Amino acid sequence: MDVTLSTTIFLSAGLFMGWSLGGNDAANIFGTAVGTRMVRFSTAALICSIFVILGAVVSGAGASHTLGELGAINAIGGAFAVSASAAFTVMMMTKRGLPVSTSQAIVGAIIGWNLFGGIDTDISVVTKIISTWGITPVLAAIFAMVIYWIVRFSLEHINIHVVRVDKYTRYALVIVGAFGAYSLGANNIANVMGVFINVSPFNTLSISDTFVVTDVQQLFLLGGIAIAVGVYTYSKKVMLTVGKSIFKLSPISAFIVVLATSIVLFLFSSEALYMWLTSRNLPALPLVPVSQSQAIVGAIMGIGIAKGGRNINSRELLRISSGWVMTPILSMVISMVSLYVLQNVFMQTVIR
Repeated sequence: MDVTLSTTIFLSAGLFMGWSLGGNDAANIFGTAVGTRMVRFSTAALICSIFVILGAVVSGAGASHTLGELGAINAIGGAFAVSASAAFTVMMMTKRGLPVSTSQAIVGAIIGWNLFGGIDTDISVVTKIISTWGITPVLAAIFAMVIYWIVRFSLEHINIHVVRVDKYTRYALVIVGAFGAYSLGANNIANVMGVFINVSPFNTLSISDTFVVTDVQQLFLLGGIAIAVGVYTYSKKVMLTVGKSIFKLSPISAFIVVLATSIVLFLFSSEALYMWLTSRNLPALPLVPVSQSQAIVGAIMGIGIAKGGRNINSRELLRISSGWVMTPILSMVISMVSLYVLQNVFMQTVIR
């Protein structure tokens, strides 16, 4: 791996994005479990780190293809500007207390790169991506409602002692947390390192005829490690906040929300499932990095609807939706400004 100092500096934007993702999105996976002391933070962090790296390396390529169709960034300076712009947008929206979509931020930044370079943006790809922003929360809500009804039926008709329910809930939170971390890594690593694929500084490693690590897998491994570092260094406080104040869910409701969210992220990132469905001429969801925050909000709404819809805060929902509209637009503008400064002030190549 011949990685120069300048290349490392450029990759730092992706590493920062990964760190932010680990610090914030891990809280959505294990927040209630840690906040209610159903799972220790050390256990949650270890499981989350292992499975988010596995998801990134093993299944991360699927969702990255669509970002490549949107804009094939061909200069590492441009990739740095796009990634840094998306990360800065995420930081700004987080300070406003809004659930942040890294997927929307990176899409807006890539479109900004296209506009800056005078490159035509494929409208069909944009339409496909934007459609997932509406499908994601709806799917999560549907899955959450179905799972909620199944769990409620099971608890009402199967005589389980309350102590055993508590024990099984702990196990369920750990298992679904592992699945959630894997799905997060598989789907959202495209937001962290996807823009660097065409300018990857790594070379394919062949340890033997059967063990080959591609340059993209190395890139995703680096991004996965950055996410894991974010989990260990920044997520505990956020987990406790999520678990105790933001999403006031019982451990069982948290299990339902995380499972519904994880299924949605998995469906949008599984190449194997996509190929199996399309090969049989069956409809399949596009391989697109989607917003975990949107899925979480949708799943929580699903539980609220299943319970009669009495506790849904329409005003807060409108505020969250406005953030989803603002994120890609703000990221696009910041991306274009960053590209201009990097090219004309720091004399870096941002497009070839």
